[in-house]
Amino acid sequence: MRFSADALLFDSDETLVSSIRSAVRVWSRWAESYGMTLEEAMSRVEVHGRPAAAIVADLLPAEQVAEGVRRLAEAEVADAAAGGVVLVPGAAELLASLPEDRWAVVTSGTRQVAEARLNQVGIHPKFLITFDDITHHKPHPEPFLLAAEWLGLDPSRCVVVEDAPAGLTAGQAAGMATIALTTTHQAHELKADVTVADLTALSARVTEAGNLEIIVG
Repeated sequence: MRFSADALLFDSDETLVSSIRSAVRVWSRWAESYGMTLEEAMSRVEVHGRPAAAIVADLLPAEQVAEGVRRLAEAEVADAAAGGVVLVPGAAELLASLPEDRWAVVTSGTRQVAEARLNQVGIHPKFLITFDDITHHKPHPEPFLLAAEWLGLDPSRCVVVEDAPAGLTAGQAAGMATIALTTTHQAHELKADVTVADLTALSARVTEAGNLEIIVG
């Protein structure tokens, strides 16, 4: 399968950066500090693809949310800096094939945490859209529409690469083609134009006409 586009828009966690082990460590300690186990916390709220602040707000009394978010972010940055994250297979090779103005990272995480994780694995996007840049978060289309705006491109000429249903829904609502990775969900849980295991299944090149050709398989 091939896509003709102008840019690829990537989620960060479990799309470019595998941070799930880091997240389990950090969230486990954080939950325990508030008298919960990680399993109890996850049984109460939807986690994948949602901003940490929204998850914390669902778990803590309102007066504790700001401190809870701050403590969590500090712990996530520290864990990333200690080598707690790794590249998703194929990420380095795919990004190396793309001009810097043909891709962006669009994450529900804060800029502080996103930069810590991406920098740790050597990813330095020219365009990084985070929780701090938007009003409406995934599954709302605003994050991906803002990415297209920053890139100066028609949204319909962008392709979203995501691992979470909320992100795929956001991309589709923005009028973009979608590629799903099965790094956190099973294929039947992901609604996308195409579904792959990881980024080793994708390659890209700029054609003589100036289009970005994305090849699946």
